[in-house]
Amino acid sequence: MNKVVFLDRDGTINIDKDYLYKIEDFEYLPGAVEGLRALQDLGYLLIVVTNQSGIGRGYYTEEDYKIIDSWLKDDLELKGVHISASYYCPHLSDAVVEKYRCECECRKPKTGLFWQAQKDFNIDMSRSIAIGDKERDLAICNEAPVRGILLGRDAVDWDDVVCKVKSWQ
Repeated sequence: MNKVVFLDRDGTINIDKDYLYKIEDFEYLPGAVEGLRALQDLGYLLIVVTNQSGIGRGYYTEEDYKIIDSWLKDDLELKGVHISASYYCPHLSDAVVEKYRCECECRKPKTGLFWQAQKDFNIDMSRSIAIGDKERDLAICNEAPVRGILLGRDAVDWDDVVCKVKSWQ
């Protein structure tokens, strides 16, 4: 079974810019690439789990998201970091784009995307970690023995994060 780090994207890997979808607006958080490489070197698979409500809000399309996601994976690969998969939720109960208007099981803090990844990658949840900048990014920690790391909002970079670790037990 695999051990995984579940990563939120915005505010965890990159600077959170509201509804980011343009490559030219993407900026890594200082130390994020090095942190990802260190986790990978410890034998963790890296999997992104992200809410992308901008799709449902009509700010950008699913294709726009897929373009930046593909670019991110390719760019990180050039930097020695492999993202095994990205799971995203475009849904909102009040979405402007009708096809995304629903109550789903994948929008964090719901955990459908985590469980889908668990099936897809044969993940040992007891050896895995969730990292994010919001409590909802650690929702899986309430359902499975995944450890969670909440990055501090005032942290300058990954070398200087203020974090709290949430253990399932």
